[in-house]
Amino acid sequence: MTSIRTPHGGRAQRASVRLAVVALGATLTVGGFAAAPAMADTPSSPSTATGIILGVGASESQRIVSWYASADTAQVVQLAPTTQVVGDVYPTDAVTFAATGTANVAAGTGYNRHATITGLAQNTAYSYRVGTDGAWSPTYTFSTQSFEGNFDFLFFGDPQIGSSGDVTKDQAGWQDTLDVALSTTPNSELLVSGGDQVDSASNETQWSAFLAPDKLRHYPWAATIGNHDVGGRAYQQHMFTPNTDYSGALYANGNPSSNTSGGDYWYIYKDVLFIDLNSNSYSTAQGGGGDAAHIAYVTQVIQDHGAAAKYTVLVYHHAIYSPADHAKDSDNKVRRVDFPTTFSALGVDLVLQGHDHSYSRSYLIKNGEKADTTEQPGASEVFAGPGGVLYVTSNSASGSKYYDITSPDASGTSGAGNGADPLNPGSYWYNSVQNQEHVRTYSKIEVRDDTLVVETIRSSTCAAPNAAVERGKVLWCGPDNGSSPALPVGSVVDSVTLHPDHGTGQDLQVSVPEGTPGEFGWTIDGHNSLVNLGTAVEHGIDYFQALGELNPIAVSDTRRSRAPWSVSASIGDFTDGSKTFSGSFLGWSPKVVQAGGGATAAGAVGSGYDWGQGLSTSQVLGSASQGHDRGTGKLGADLDLKVPDSVDAGTYRATLTITALSS
Repeated sequence: MTSIRTPHGGRAQRASVRLAVVALGATLTVGGFAAAPAMADTPSSPSTATGIILGVGASESQRIVSWYASADTAQVVQLAPTTQVVGDVYPTDAVTFAATGTANVAAGTGYNRHATITGLAQNTAYSYRVGTDGAWSPTYTFSTQSFEGNFDFLFFGDPQIGSSGDVTKDQAGWQDTLDVALSTTPNSELLVSGGDQVDSASNETQWSAFLAPDKLRHYPWAATIGNHDVGGRAYQQHMFTPNTDYSGALYANGNPSSNTSGGDYWYIYKDVLFIDLNSNSYSTAQGGGGDAAHIAYVTQVIQDHGAAAKYTVLVYHHAIYSPADHAKDSDNKVRRVDFPTTFSALGVDLVLQGHDHSYSRSYLIKNGEKADTTEQPGASEVFAGPGGVLYVTSNSASGSKYYDITSPDASGTSGAGNGADPLNPGSYWYNSVQNQEHVRTYSKIEVRDDTLVVETIRSSTCAAPNAAVERGKVLWCGPDNGSSPALPVGSVVDSVTLHPDHGTGQDLQVSVPEGTPGEFGWTIDGHNSLVNLGTAVEHGIDYFQALGELNPIAVSDTRRSRAPWSVSASIGDFTDGSKTFSGSFLGWSPKVVQAGGGATAAGAVGSGYDWGQGLSTSQVLGSASQGHDRGTGKLGADLDLKVPDSVDAGTYRATLTITALSS
């Protein structure tokens, strides 16, 4: 007999072998768990889905899909590996994830829905659609990559669709930046937001334009609330986020039930702990918890989850270190005093910010001051040291609005001050690099074993689509205040390699590759010969008895999972032509013929002649528990057949079905 094996984590298969016997025959079959059928499609519905966006999940193996629905019906996300989807036909075992949501409020109509996809496998292309049977959305795809090791993600500042006064032009610039970024780095795994998706929080025309690019259905968007998003409920309706704390302290007005958006959230992606804050809530004056609530949240999340990550990245909208119009805002000065000391103490590595529609990269900041006074402007490599944190502020990703760089003043070179950099007097003391060319940009962050590389890249020139330039919202375009020609798309504005701090000890790292999955299966040990019980011996005038031994079964399990397994059997009726008697009269005493693979014999099952059902119902031959030794064991059984003396003489056969099960 050929052995049947399954890959790690798989299910056993079935095979059948005929055993010839005198008075007993047997057919051995390997079996396993059947795959659970897909959830039945919900009844046909007229509901249509719009605004579909793929969001980040709590981990690499999750994604969240959000959308608007025209009707208040039960809806799902349907998912299958792309290789199993042909056109709009999904396999029968496609999985579904139930959606939840509520009626839209304020300016919105219809309903919002979201569903969390779980259990994704690494290095797999998936297809998905949303809705119900008879009312499905188009099919979209996304791919997972390895769940361990290096990866790249992209950071986008302030699309703020509508802020130029021309939604169509803003959408075109936003679309083009996504196309440029993802054509250059197609294996990017996350799209991280700096906030201000739209200009008017409840304007669904602007939201539709922001959500129009198809890339937002293929790559997960990690949303951030900006000051232009917070004033309505649409942000929360369009973008459900993982591990979100919606408590009142994390809303600017302290009221989660109001027509506003809020909350802080976190997720871990491939050993990076991301924490996203609603920086609109910075003061307690309107009822929220202010910066103190965010500090408490960040502290708790890092205490609970920081040990599981090798880097910590914070994301929020209001830049506390930036070069343009908002650098001197009173609220940002408050945050600049409240945040940095805590971030340094907690070991934060990188902070990503938006709001100021210009680019800057800070010096390493420790406790609200420049960590190393000798760090040079524009250094291509920086070494964090204890408490050193790098802050990056993004420019516009859509070209809808740019702010010009402003000048330092005499307010000081630490804390809330906006004084000049002693090494570069035209810049603020905290900025290593400042840039404004009135061209669209984005940042690529490379996560490596012992570095974070932040590279900011031009996604446009002065040519269209660049709405603020096209509409005359700015007076010049290009480097050096427009005195030099625009540099090409794809050229680098700034690049820095951040070496994180490892304290006074020596951190060690080793990568353990994916091991050989191993296999699980069984064979008949040796030749699958006749199981011959011979001629039954009469006992008095009551019954005939025949004894014998099952051909040993070799069970091999080399899987790394060391998952439990069991081997069971049942038998049908014994027949000889038209003559028959019940298989319940067969019993056995299982035994381990050769130790290995954690094999343990099950208890004896007596002949049903004495009592019970014998082997006519499935009975366990042997098993192994979770965590058992890997290897091969051999199981056997002493067979005991008692046949009532009323059975007609003959040579009878039966089929013994053996089933091997494992998770």
